[in-house]
Amino acid sequence: MRRAQSFPSRSCLLSRLFRVGKNSRGNWVVQDQQGLCGGLFADRAEALRFALYENGNRPQAVIMVPGVLELDLSGQPGAGGDRPMAYAEASLQPQAA
Repeated sequence: MRRAQSFPSRSCLLSRLFRVGKNSRGNWVVQDQQGLCGGLFADRAEALRFALYENGNRPQAVIMVPGVLELDLSGQPGAGGDRPMAYAEASLQPQAA
């Protein structure tokens, strides 16, 4: 008898953490913690709507990034996990004029 292929449960898929912020061009960016899901949006409301839809309407799993958040399109799972936040933190450092 052939064993059924197992897939992650719906609750596991919906428990993703999403970051929302603006990129260097002023577009709204949404990206999940693993860098597997995200996009560019024209306004904040649409970005938040997408993040909430993708995580099962859990506002506590959406983080607003205060600095610059660039969308990672490398296609490598996990590659975007730390990079956007690190970039955002770096952009908060005082810069010489």
